Amino acid sequence: MSEFSEVVLGRRMTRSFSNRPLPDGMLDDLVRLAARAPSAGKAQGWHLVVLERDDTARFWDITLPPERRQTFRWQGLLDAPAILLPFSDPQAYTARYSEPDKAATGLGAGPEAWPVPYWTIDASMSMMTLLLGAEDAGLGALLFGVFNGEAELRDALGVPARLELLGAIALGYPSAEPERDGKGISA
Repeated sequence: MSEFSEVVLGRRMTRSFSNRPLPDGMLDDLVRLAARAPSAGKAQGWHLVVLERDDTARFWDITLPPERRQTFRWQGLLDAPAILLPFSDPQAYTARYSEPDKAATGLGAGPEAWPVPYWTIDASMSMMTLLLGAEDAGLGALLFGVFNGEAELRDALGVPARLELLGAIALGYPSAEPERDGKGISA
């Protein structure tokens, strides 16, 4: 089996983290890897907001208020030292496809001209590359939805409305405790 196969087969979603900080430069390395994922027209229409330290606490205060935490199923998730927020940017694609070498496609007319939202596809491929890079670096990661507080989170972070939030990625070293799915089975 190749090293790549081992990384792909070893990747799991981690729901319990150690609060051990990430080494300096590790997040930068993972973002550089993510930037190597395919991108229609080389538009690179994704953005990543990286939250660490006090900013992760602010993320949880907005999306999972303290009064709801006691019944939260995955308490160890709250210990992740980094939360990454991936956003796709439809405007980057329409702008790129308005340029002379792409204008004949008609895709510069606006997001509605696109038969498939490549900004979402490309941002997703970038995040999968980042998840594989995290596995290769010995980190755990969890991609999860932001179901509560998105508007307040956007306001707090100054994220423009045109950007589409794909979810959140908790990132860090897995805790030593096995994860359970609620039935006593490791996840």
